[in-house]
Amino acid sequence: MTEAPASHATPDQLLARLEALGLVTHTVKHKPVFTVEESKVERGSLPGGHCKSLFLRDKKERMFLVVAFEDRRIDLKKLSDLIGSARLSFGSADRLMRVLGVIPGSVTPFALINDRQRQVDVVLDADMMRIDPLNYHPLSNDMTTAISPAGLLSFIADCGHRPRILDLSPATIASAS
Repeated sequence: MTEAPASHATPDQLLARLEALGLVTHTVKHKPVFTVEESKVERGSLPGGHCKSLFLRDKKERMFLVVAFEDRRIDLKKLSDLIGSARLSFGSADRLMRVLGVIPGSVTPFALINDRQRQVDVVLDADMMRIDPLNYHPLSNDMTTAISPAGLLSFIADCGHRPRILDLSPATIASAS
């Protein structure tokens, strides 16, 4: 497993920064989880919106962090049309570590702390932003941190990013009923 370079923030440094910003958070530890299904089992009855983060790149090498509810099934073709990108695919584990300082399974909007060159465009699901609190990994998939939507936006702004808050339903794969 690839480790984050020393220049990337640790979970403790992230949590200290959130505290320094005056943001109220609550963090719980659990065994490492790599999928939404594992997360559902491990977190138990942790309240709030549970989310996933997709690290994507388009064929023009633009990078995106798309953050949505964990159960939203996103069609990458529809998403590329919605966000105005070239064809999307998942970013490699090496690129993920280099740019955001996390491993697959730990992708999170909190990883923007490591995107000091502001290489990643951030897209937040509008539906997700109506739930309080929101839950994300704090750079490590063996913890979950709850934060308010306003707190998340403050943190992202402090990292120098301006997220787009979009209705992602046009990019959602319809459930088979």
